Amino acid sequence: MDIEKIKRAVGFRAAELIKDRMVVGIGSGSTVHYFIERLGQRCEEGLSIRAVASSHESSRKAVERGIPVCSIEEVAEIDITVDGADQIDPEKRMIKGRGGAFFREKMLAMIAKEMLVIVDDAKLVHKLGHTLLPVEIVPFGAQITQKVLENIGYEGFFRKTSEGSFYLTDNGNYIFDVKLDSLCDYPEEDHHEIMQVSGIVDTGFFFGLAGRIIVGYDDERVEILN
Repeated sequence: MDIEKIKRAVGFRAAELIKDRMVVGIGSGSTVHYFIERLGQRCEEGLSIRAVASSHESSRKAVERGIPVCSIEEVAEIDITVDGADQIDPEKRMIKGRGGAFFREKMLAMIAKEMLVIVDDAKLVHKLGHTLLPVEIVPFGAQITQKVLENIGYEGFFRKTSEGSFYLTDNGNYIFDVKLDSLCDYPEEDHHEIMQVSGIVDTGFFFGLAGRIIVGYDDERVEILN
């Protein structure tokens, strides 16, 4: 089973869990794309929901699929937010942000009754690390922020577009991708240390937010982990 079929299977399974009158948070990324596709089909079939998107891209895709989208300011809480992850460990700690919308994804997860995580089994790890950790940084003094981060042991690089300019988040900020060359025994401590640096908006670490996890496997199994 190729990776796109796995992503489609878990995205479609997640869409089947959405019920009438729910307020649904929509994350970002390639797996969420398939969730949006099936959720749009269910709306065409009569499902009545409201959705809040974590990125301009997800909002555009949702609107194209006929999903009613509102702003985060229009809702008091979200019933369920559906999102992917770059890595998730047995304690449901995650690294997210390859798509660049992790700050807004975290905001949706914070006000959601449940964060439903959709991943392929390669994203399940024993410990977080050996990957890139995105860190959102305000443009003012960004090079100074970079130097401070590197001085305390968090080396990395600013994410760039294909044209070579700084990648901008939907918030108008930069992303500095930290190289986590080793495994994180205490990722909460890494997050805390990074957040002490002026100019940091947030990191791609997610703690205490994930609920059920929908996992897709090469053998076509799709499993829901509580």
